Amino acid sequence: MQSRPDEDPAAALDRQLEERRLKQETRNERQVWYFLAYFLFGIHVVAFVMIYAIRHAK
Repeated sequence: MQSRPDEDPAAALDRQLEERRLKQETRNERQVWYFLAYFLFGIHVVAFVMIYAIRHAK
Protein backbone atom coordinates (compact mmCIF):
# COMPACT_ATOMS: atom_id res chain seq x y z
CA MET A 1 0.00 0.00 0.00
CA GLN A 2 1.45 3.29 -0.99
CA SER A 3 0.53 6.38 0.92
CA ARG A 4 -0.12 9.63 -0.82
CA PRO A 5 2.83 12.05 -0.66
CA ASP A 6 0.76 14.84 0.90
CA GLU A 7 -0.80 12.54 3.54
CA ASP A 8 0.54 12.57 7.07
CA PRO A 9 1.67 9.25 8.60
CA ALA A 10 -1.08 9.27 11.26
CA ALA A 11 -3.81 9.48 8.61
CA ALA A 12 -2.16 6.72 6.58
CA LEU A 13 -2.00 4.51 9.67
CA ASP A 14 -5.65 5.22 10.50
CA ARG A 15 -6.65 4.32 6.94
CA GLN A 16 -4.66 1.07 7.05
CA LEU A 17 -6.14 0.11 10.41
CA GLU A 18 -9.66 0.84 9.14
CA GLU A 19 -9.08 -1.31 6.04
CA ARG A 20 -7.76 -4.14 8.22
CA ARG A 21 -10.73 -3.84 10.55
CA LEU A 22 -13.17 -3.99 7.63
CA LYS A 23 -11.46 -7.09 6.21
CA GLN A 24 -11.60 -8.80 9.61
CA GLU A 25 -15.25 -7.81 10.05
CA THR A 26 -16.10 -9.29 6.63
CA ARG A 27 -14.27 -12.50 7.55
CA ASN A 28 -16.10 -12.72 10.89
CA GLU A 29 -19.46 -12.12 9.22
CA ARG A 30 -18.77 -14.90 6.70
CA GLN A 31 -17.88 -17.27 9.55
CA VAL A 32 -21.18 -16.45 11.30
CA TRP A 33 -23.13 -17.29 8.12
CA TYR A 34 -21.22 -20.59 7.75
CA PHE A 35 -21.97 -21.45 11.38
CA LEU A 36 -25.66 -20.67 10.87
CA ALA A 37 -25.81 -22.79 7.71
CA TYR A 38 -24.15 -25.79 9.40
CA PHE A 39 -26.40 -25.40 12.44
CA LEU A 40 -29.60 -25.34 10.35
CA PHE A 41 -28.40 -28.27 8.26
CA GLY A 42 -27.69 -30.24 11.42
CA ILE A 43 -31.13 -29.51 12.84
CA HIS A 44 -32.71 -30.85 9.66
CA VAL A 45 -30.60 -34.01 9.73
CA VAL A 46 -31.61 -34.65 13.35
CA ALA A 47 -35.28 -33.99 12.51
CA PHE A 48 -35.23 -36.42 9.57
CA VAL A 49 -33.57 -39.11 11.71
CA MET A 50 -36.20 -38.62 14.41
CA ILE A 51 -39.04 -38.79 11.87
CA TYR A 52 -37.54 -41.97 10.41
CA ALA A 53 -37.18 -43.51 13.87
CA ILE A 54 -40.77 -42.68 14.85
CA ARG A 55 -42.28 -43.94 11.59
CA HIS A 56 -40.33 -47.20 11.72
CA ALA A 57 -40.78 -47.93 15.42
CA LYS A 58 -42.52 -51.16 16.31
